[in-house]
Amino acid sequence: MRHGFVKAAAVTPRIKVADTEYNAEQVCRGIGNALAGGAKIIVFPELCLTGYTCGDLFLQELLLEQAKEALRTVAERTEGSDALVFVGLPLEKEGKLYNTAAVLQNGEILAFVPKRFIPSYAEFYETRHFAPGNTSAEMVRFDGREVPFGTDILLKTDVCGGMTVACELCEDLWAPLSPSVSHALAGANVIVNLSASDETVGKDEYRQMLVRSASAKLIAAYIYTSAAEGESTQDLVFGGHNIIAENGVILAQTARFAPETAYADIDIHRLRHERRRMSTFGACGGQNRTYLSVPVHMETEETALERTFDMRPFVPSDKAQKEKRCEEILAIQSCGLKKRYEHTGCRSAVIGVSGGLDSTLALLVTVRAFDMLGLPREQITAVTMPCFGTTDRTYGNAHKLAQALGVTLEEIDIKEAVAVHFKEIGQSLEVHDVTYENGQARERTQILMDIANRMGGMVIGTGDMSELALGWATYNGDHMSMYGVNASVPKTLVRHLVQYCADTCDHAELRIVLLDILDTPVSPELLPPADGVISQRTEDLVGPYELHDFFLYYMLRCGFEPAKIYRIACRTFQGVYDNSVILKWLKTFYARFFAQQFKRSCLPDGPKVGSVAVSPRGDLRMPSDACAAAWLKQVEELS
Repeated sequence: MRHGFVKAAAVTPRIKVADTEYNAEQVCRGIGNALAGGAKIIVFPELCLTGYTCGDLFLQELLLEQAKEALRTVAERTEGSDALVFVGLPLEKEGKLYNTAAVLQNGEILAFVPKRFIPSYAEFYETRHFAPGNTSAEMVRFDGREVPFGTDILLKTDVCGGMTVACELCEDLWAPLSPSVSHALAGANVIVNLSASDETVGKDEYRQMLVRSASAKLIAAYIYTSAAEGESTQDLVFGGHNIIAENGVILAQTARFAPETAYADIDIHRLRHERRRMSTFGACGGQNRTYLSVPVHMETEETALERTFDMRPFVPSDKAQKEKRCEEILAIQSCGLKKRYEHTGCRSAVIGVSGGLDSTLALLVTVRAFDMLGLPREQITAVTMPCFGTTDRTYGNAHKLAQALGVTLEEIDIKEAVAVHFKEIGQSLEVHDVTYENGQARERTQILMDIANRMGGMVIGTGDMSELALGWATYNGDHMSMYGVNASVPKTLVRHLVQYCADTCDHAELRIVLLDILDTPVSPELLPPADGVISQRTEDLVGPYELHDFFLYYMLRCGFEPAKIYRIACRTFQGVYDNSVILKWLKTFYARFFAQQFKRSCLPDGPKVGSVAVSPRGDLRMPSDACAAAWLKQVEELS
């Protein structure tokens, strides 16, 4: 459970209707398997100790007594384990029968949670046998002990900074105001659901939607377990569709009609971070409900992770989804720029085009915006400014790109101007230091701004979010523009956006040049080339962008600490980068991210396109002089 990970298991045993002894054996076997798999939360289906389809047998005294005996057997099986186990059975209380979930741990019954909403429509007729559970918790005697009984019960653990578990049963999830809503507002970050949901055509999709949306709306983990083989098929068939979701994402689910156990590593820290981040969650209040808290002790152990993490969290892995995402982002970027032009009344654009990915994307977006505005593309001026590090390949691609898009190309060789400037400040052309590099970048920006003034237009920024996160931009150089269309697009996504444009364009020459730009190494081209080839590769200097984008996403979006990011990065990039390489660039990331905030504090306007952004007016309100000591110390301790 280090770093907030807790393994959950949704288990569907094979049962026999009304054979409680057999069912208890199967549940015990399921507990043993789940414990061996490292599970700390184990959930079985609704009424699994008797079977959901017992019908009027639920009214038989013998069955109810045998269900209690089966519960004792299952409770004994949990002895010596600190895992929370949820198992379903019918339970009588004060002359009424309830469809309940028993919560077990280390040989004890911690609580009984009754089903709140009892269905009596279509194929369901539970009101014939069961009463709806009360919200307020009372005490019921079981084997001489007082056990809490009620829907409003929270099982509070001391692990993961405060994992709190609550329970609802089947139809409760379908109800307009599910008990889980109140549970979550009262503090539950894990909801379990013991269900016996029969299968009808298309119901599996609806069930997935319910579980996903519940976990998203409640910012919680949702563990849903359903009945399957062994239930009566007199009128219904149960498929054992088990689902584990977290904040709108399905982590694991089983195929229907083949009972299996779904395992997933729930991230409690991430859920707690998301609730802290979303101020509206806490603002909903607790609906004036009084909850009974049951303290639960769990040992903090290392969870053997089975959960996978996307190597490129900003880029969907599914082809169709990726294409949809690319089109959506291009639309957001171009609509943002379109609005800026409508507001300012400008009718021309100036953009520095280097033949690299970022300026290519910015130019493509600008062309889209002008097409939407009905403005001629000739009023977009693409300026290429060769200097000491420019290669024939990028120089040629800048020209070909402007020609293929039908924009105006202007070439200004800045070597002489930079040389004069260096002479004035006493900078040797033979000293290839930061002044040598940044002097070129600032000269280019000055030219772009002056041309924009001359034309009454706007300078379109080209820098991407990954560069801004690392501070890989020249202050008041490429760092500055009048509207930064790429400001919240990470480098790993820039490549896919340009690829998408290449794949979907109907212009052969444009496609050819875009593909060659995609094949060109990422470089600022500020140092002289070696034998005409790019000598300065950005990723050799600051590290692979796929690593930095991974670090950035899990730091800002999920609030992960350095040790947790390192752990999941080592798992995700196994076989791609050695752990020592990951650690090296993780140190670089944190050092640069904190040190370079001053550049982000004065960013020009630009559209947000995803859930992570670094705008000082939006997602990242961070002081420029924030101390990085705590983060860097933890990174050093990983060595």
